[in-house]
Amino acid sequence: MSATERTVLWWGRFDPDYSRNRVLRQAYTALGWRIVDFHPWGIGALGDVEARLRGVPAADLIHVPCFRQRDLAAAARHARRHGTPLLFDPLISAYDKQVYERRKFPASSWRARRLLRVERRLFGAADIVLADTPEHRRFFAETLRVDPARQHIVYVGAEQPLFTPAPEHTLNQPLEVLFYGSFIPLQGVEWIAEAARIYSGPAVRWVLLGDGPLRRDCQRLAAGLDSVAFEDWLPYARLPARIRHADILLGVFGDTHKALRVIPNKVFQALACGRPLVTGSAPAYPSELVSNPDSGIHWVPMGDSRALAEAIAALSRHPEHLATIGRQARASYETFFAPEKIRAQLAAALDLQS
Repeated sequence: MSATERTVLWWGRFDPDYSRNRVLRQAYTALGWRIVDFHPWGIGALGDVEARLRGVPAADLIHVPCFRQRDLAAAARHARRHGTPLLFDPLISAYDKQVYERRKFPASSWRARRLLRVERRLFGAADIVLADTPEHRRFFAETLRVDPARQHIVYVGAEQPLFTPAPEHTLNQPLEVLFYGSFIPLQGVEWIAEAARIYSGPAVRWVLLGDGPLRRDCQRLAAGLDSVAFEDWLPYARLPARIRHADILLGVFGDTHKALRVIPNKVFQALACGRPLVTGSAPAYPSELVSNPDSGIHWVPMGDSRALAEAIAALSRHPEHLATIGRQARASYETFFAPEKIRAQLAAALDLQS
């Protein structure tokens, strides 16, 4: 599929501050595509009717962005009516989230079986399904029965030039260890709070930024610790500067199935900003990155607060090495996740329809 002067219809409401959407829109534009947005005003299931009434223009491709399963059926009907390829970028599976991450109901329950049937049908309606990691691609194929030939891996990446290293970095006194996120089970933030509680290395300041269902639990775990601070969420545009201010960044440490299948936004953004990173090891990462001792990443087992505490202690004992580790982190980003890598992956996905 040649991208010369082609139009992609971006179907469905989306969070414009979500990194995945920004990175993919940058990639489409760099590949020569023109993006036309269609945000249904009413019920997503009737979006195709609304598209006809509003005279939505024809396009060469329909893109349904992440988390918009509710828009997929209508987009698929519109795509079939106009003979337009349909690309779905789910990022997550609703079935995976409800059954394995939130554990809202068991896989054997009728609710889980119904949700699985619905999601299999929705994913099956797309001509192209993006997966953000090889592990998600495997899950989509094995659990949701998505034909591997219709899937393609496109990493999440980090928006450029927003997430870039600082020209210079002065170490904080004491060193600052930063986590930011939505405090959900996948992120394993409770393990971070526990690591701070049992930490016995050189003085550091642990900062947990954001909000979500597990924040209060973490505050209880960290009660009485002067070394732990909680900060409220900040606007997306200010996030890169906050990352660059910290000395060590934290990824995710949850012991859920989903945590093993994802590479979270914060990992891409920390590497892009050239900050040393400590995160849980998972099969979602490129094997060449995991095996590289100079990757700028310190890997620890998921759900292991003691290993996390020991990793921070090891890094904080040699602050003179942090600048080098940060440069290694940026090199890893450029090798595996830079914009040209994302563009090439998206181009390959679009070529599935050639």
